[in-house]
Amino acid sequence: MSESTPPAADPGESPSGAIRQTAARHPWWAYGALAVLLAALLFGAWGVWTVASGGAGGGSSSAGHRVELERLEQEVATLKRSDQISRDANAELQASLAARDEEIAGLRSDVAFYERFVGATAQPRGLAVHELELRPQQADGQVWHFIATLTQTRDRDAPSAGRLTLSVEGTQDGRLQRLSWADLRQQPDANGSEYSFRYFQRVEGDIILPPGFVPLRIHTRLAPSSGAPIERTIPWAEAARVAVDG
Repeated sequence: MSESTPPAADPGESPSGAIRQTAARHPWWAYGALAVLLAALLFGAWGVWTVASGGAGGGSSSAGHRVELERLEQEVATLKRSDQISRDANAELQASLAARDEEIAGLRSDVAFYERFVGATAQPRGLAVHELELRPQQADGQVWHFIATLTQTRDRDAPSAGRLTLSVEGTQDGRLQRLSWADLRQQPDANGSEYSFRYFQRVEGDIILPPGFVPLRIHTRLAPSSGAPIERTIPWAEAARVAVDG
């Protein structure tokens, strides 16, 4: 006996109605369709959950990258500060070493001078300006600092005392001119620089040249408290060169 063919579904009928009709005729087929529907729903829910969890994980990863980037930037800033501190310390050390070398060179020069001056082979000498240094204090060449080294070894038991004065010979507007100690100090009643020593002494001070004055020679004059004055003439270039070479 042949099995009857189920009637075709009405096109206007909804899918759920068709499923109910088919389920009524064939219960096993309804169960299969229901399982497929549930599987589709579960797959869709899984997809939604995956997208949601992926987004949350991406945010967490982005936050982690941002924290790591901030940490690296902080390390770079720390390294830069450390490098700058090291550079500053090195520059300061170099400057200190240069100053120390200059000081050592000066001390060695002084020792050599003292050995020549008071050594066993040194010849006794009377009061004199052993050396004169001139150092410019301004770029225009008007203010100069002088350092006069005074010596005397002939009479070591009696100290020498008196005053030192300077005068400068040069040209002003093409004419020869000599500036006195009062002119150089810009004080009408300026006294000389005092000295008092047994073997040697350095006397320092400042002198001022007028604008446009070209110095040629500098004259030193020692006026001891007893005895005749002692004078010496030194070329200006020589006195200025001593400071540069020293």
